[in-house]
Amino acid sequence: MTEGPQACTDNPRRKGLSFLDRYLTLWIFIAMALGIGLGYALPDISDGLNALKIDTVSLPIAIGLLVMMYPPLAKVHYEDLKKLRGAKRMFSASLFLNWVVGPLLMVALAWLFLPEPSMAPYRWGLVLVGLARCIAMVLVWNMLADGDCDYCAVLVALNSIFQIAMYSILAYAYITLLTPVISPGSQAIVVSISIVGIAKSVAIFLGIPFLAGFLTWYLLARRKGLEWYDRVFAPKISPLALIGLLFTIVVMFAIQGEKIIGNPLDLVRVAIPLVVYFLLMFFASFALSHRLGFSYAQGATQSFTAASNNFELAIAVAIGTFGITSGEAFATVIGPLMEVPVLIGLVNVALWIRKRYYGADGMPKKGLNAR
Repeated sequence: MTEGPQACTDNPRRKGLSFLDRYLTLWIFIAMALGIGLGYALPDISDGLNALKIDTVSLPIAIGLLVMMYPPLAKVHYEDLKKLRGAKRMFSASLFLNWVVGPLLMVALAWLFLPEPSMAPYRWGLVLVGLARCIAMVLVWNMLADGDCDYCAVLVALNSIFQIAMYSILAYAYITLLTPVISPGSQAIVVSISIVGIAKSVAIFLGIPFLAGFLTWYLLARRKGLEWYDRVFAPKISPLALIGLLFTIVVMFAIQGEKIIGNPLDLVRVAIPLVVYFLLMFFASFALSHRLGFSYAQGATQSFTAASNNFELAIAVAIGTFGITSGEAFATVIGPLMEVPVLIGLVNVALWIRKRYYGADGMPKKGLNAR
């Protein structure tokens, strides 16, 4: 990969935001309302869902989660990992932003906005979101902002591999090990989650769809070609992710509907640190990219990758580790609800930044105040 700007324009992967993606926030609200309605109409739904289990998760939910995770992992261009050697400085910056700054910022915001002991489950849900780096919707935000599609594809592949290796270790460190340091009086039951338990959830809900997605890409892309894979196959499987996500949300809110109606401010309190996180990560990443001399296309990709999260993985791990009725699972569901409208707004901000701080060649202007 070269250091010059390689925007998505004329890239075969480029396409407009689909109807389903454009109104994702609306679909989530409808799924939430439907779930709450089902919870009141069928008060015994929780027992029915837990009758059949895969590990600690009901089988219907497990199927929904696996279906939700498969499409983004099947659309990753794993062959782009070979480009890592061509842009070490950019990838070092991305790893630092995604796996050091992002998780630490989310931990800080979770404790700042939700310090009470009763809010601990929501804090851990936010931490799980902060650790799950985006591998799906970032492709959409990056494309709309005219980012570097090749660079974005490599980052998606890199984050996919890194999450499998590090997610359970980092989640255990930030929740079980760090909590007693931040709050020595925390009850042991709140923070004593097992690294084996998290790893099991990651292995099931990330490992299985990752293997299926990799094999799909390896067999079909090599046989049919990447253009066919991107233009024909990928669009066909994309709706599965939304179907799995909405199904999971319906079931979760059916079980937690009474709790949500009784405590609507909890949703607002979880949403605030999420919005602050998205904004801080986006602007900090853009500022760093500009200072390091990256092109606009690379800076946009860097910023949207850092500001976005893999809420599918966070939801799956929260349900698998803490249970579908947990506050942790509830907090992770708020992630996509807030991320979609905020990131769509930031696409327009990115395009304004290009006009204000970058030249016609896509490279940074001299001085941040240059017009």
